[in-house]
Amino acid sequence: VCFWLYPAKKYNPPLSLPLPGAQPSISNAEGDILFLLDSSGSVSYYEFSKVKEFMWDLVRPFSFGPKDVQTSIIHISTTPTMEFPFDRYQSRGGVQQAIRDTRQLMGDTNTGQALSYAKEKFFSNEAGARPEVPKVLVWVTDGFSTDDISEPMQLLKDMGVTVFIVSTGRGNYLELSAAASQPPEKHLHFVDVDDLPIITKELRDAMLDVIQANRLHAVDITSSSFRLVWPELLSQETGYYSLEYAPTNNLAAKRTTQLSGAHTSFTVSNLTPETTYEVALVPESNVHYFPPQTTRVTTLAGKMHSQDSPCSAPHNLLVWLGEAEGCSLARPERGEGVFLLALRAELFARAVSSEQLILREPFHPAPCCPVVLAPTRGSSAQPLCPEPASLGHPAFPIPSPMEEPK
Repeated sequence: VCFWLYPAKKYNPPLSLPLPGAQPSISNAEGDILFLLDSSGSVSYYEFSKVKEFMWDLVRPFSFGPKDVQTSIIHISTTPTMEFPFDRYQSRGGVQQAIRDTRQLMGDTNTGQALSYAKEKFFSNEAGARPEVPKVLVWVTDGFSTDDISEPMQLLKDMGVTVFIVSTGRGNYLELSAAASQPPEKHLHFVDVDDLPIITKELRDAMLDVIQANRLHAVDITSSSFRLVWPELLSQETGYYSLEYAPTNNLAAKRTTQLSGAHTSFTVSNLTPETTYEVALVPESNVHYFPPQTTRVTTLAGKMHSQDSPCSAPHNLLVWLGEAEGCSLARPERGEGVFLLALRAELFARAVSSEQLILREPFHPAPCCPVVLAPTRGSSAQPLCPEPASLGHPAFPIPSPMEEPK
């Protein structure tokens, strides 16, 4: 994220950065934030100090580090200068002190040169930038520059940088709205330098939409599966995703799945309990370049069930409803095991007919599946086991094959 701040009052306050009230920490965010700071001679010391306070207040809730947020400052002056690289300060205390120690350079307001310099540093390993994380530029300005900004700004946006602009009130709306990312109502603010705290939360939330929503992450983690969620980057027409995942200790066992561009989530299943997986999502777009997104997920503790176990069953089960009320005969559609499951009538309220029901989701009969048991061969037959008292009683397999009901 890059900020360009342009002050215009003369006052010499102490260089202290206040902490106005506790704010909750923001840890689920990852991105490189670049402040474009007007350090030229046209900026008063008072405004320069107010902008530094605003910069710190804006990023203060973030967690800093190689897997979280990194930040840097580029001075707008006669010659652009980077105050410190992105990866130098990896803690809130370090970032706060670095902003406090930043000194004004004076000189000319060559903003276009600073933007071209920012484009180089945003994608430079030497500057500590990371190639696969979102990039955010925040430019705080009064709208004045001695050189052209349109071309270098457009190049930044074409390379995937999200541009926020804060004008202290004298900038040209049409020019600044064209320079900011779209839509302008979310990425462009007009406010007096003394009122910068008014927009702090709104601007931070908009930045979070970029560095938080664009982060691939896992939810609904179990011992054998997790669901991956990511932002809408593609569409059915603009490309597809390539999803790769493998155990950290056995990367050679990588699995690859291709997903349509309409997907924004996917459930990875048949995993090993208590195992860490490396995951990479590669957007293959025919319109724009999107960097790969990565995450690391560890499955929970639990038991694995062998495919040869009587607990295992194919994904599709054909369930026959028996003559006796509340009972049914269930047999795998393929495989040798035959299971009798007594399932209460209300469980089949959505059955398409009174004779059979096809279950399309993974299903594991006895003893790993909690269903009610009262199997019979018909209304006159004796139950094969006592009926459990409640839902959730474990079912069990019938060891010998049986004929399908007529």
